[in-house]
Amino acid sequence: MREISLNNRQITLDDEGYLLNLDDWSPEVANYLADEENLTLTESHWEVIQVIRDFYHQYQLSPAMRPLVKAVGIALGANKGKSIYLMKLFPKGPAKQAAKLAGLPKPTNCL
Repeated sequence: MREISLNNRQITLDDEGYLLNLDDWSPEVANYLADEENLTLTESHWEVIQVIRDFYHQYQLSPAMRPLVKAVGIALGANKGKSIYLMKLFPKGPAKQAAKLAGLPKPTNCL
């Protein structure tokens, strides 16, 4: 585990960089974590982050790749609901990286 300090708050992360307390998430936290991964969040990233957060709030789990692709396709249209599109946005693995930046737990069936 490690802690980061952001906006006068201490935020605890697990060994892989996922938030331990989901209530610690904010857009500033997402940007901080994205910077650590050499990623600049664009409007397209934020759309996917919102979809994955909505998915989590509905099902209480972070989606693996196939459910993520389906959820993005339903929410944002078929042209964005493709794994190749998501891989361009989140090159370290869309399900894992998007969940991390969205402040959610690592998807259970991702290595």
